[in-house]
Amino acid sequence: MHPLLFKIGPIPIHTYGFLIAIGFLTAVSVYKRLAIRSHLDVDRILDLTFWCLLVGFLGARILFILTRLSYFMQDPISMFKVWEGGLVFLGGPIAVVPFIYWYTRKYKMPLWKVLDIGAPGLAIGHAFGRLGCLSAGCCYGKPTGSSWGVRLYSDLVDPQYRGIPLHPTQLYEAGALLVLFLGLMYVFKRKVFDGQVAVTYLLAYPVIRSVIEVFRGDLIRGFVIDEVLSTSQFISIFIFLAGSILLWVRLKKVERETKPLAHR
Repeated sequence: MHPLLFKIGPIPIHTYGFLIAIGFLTAVSVYKRLAIRSHLDVDRILDLTFWCLLVGFLGARILFILTRLSYFMQDPISMFKVWEGGLVFLGGPIAVVPFIYWYTRKYKMPLWKVLDIGAPGLAIGHAFGRLGCLSAGCCYGKPTGSSWGVRLYSDLVDPQYRGIPLHPTQLYEAGALLVLFLGLMYVFKRKVFDGQVAVTYLLAYPVIRSVIEVFRGDLIRGFVIDEVLSTSQFISIFIFLAGSILLWVRLKKVERETKPLAHR
């Protein structure tokens, strides 16, 4: 845990924000590279990336606030203290996907190709974000007797968990997201239909997140069923179902398009 990276005069540079910025720049680099491969307008993709950052950040922050609504009602100013951490990642895609749909319709861009470009960058950017969570002391795990447990002292950690070994769930997810990023890049190079990369993400990330949630110890993330089904696991169920339906729809489309060729 290292919340403050350094200071420039009186200006503090927080590690959380710094890593979020590095993740965003890395994602932008991926988007640019994949846009060129997909023969899309790079400038338009970069404009979309910027707007998605703002919309996604807002969505992730709003969902976090909703999971701690009683706390923020007592201290409304703290809603704006984003440098202290406090984002629920799944709120980002929930807000961004409708925005991308609107944006691609407005500028007549191929929706599925754009989504395929977005998925790998989202995964690698999110991985850096999870490292930021470790630095801030949020999104922490349950107590563990394992040798790789981490000790956190942040005010974001429940008092009974401060200073004792906890599962480094931030590192678990960062590692899983790196693997997911590499897998998505592999799929991108070999995809047989547009949308395959995006659908792969929609199927894989909910599983990753649901497994990580089993080791999470921060109760503030919220539960639909106390100690059984967290808010993120609940949302993940619907994302996975949506991914499954979209996969079926896209495969059916590919089947319809290839049938006439098979009878030639």
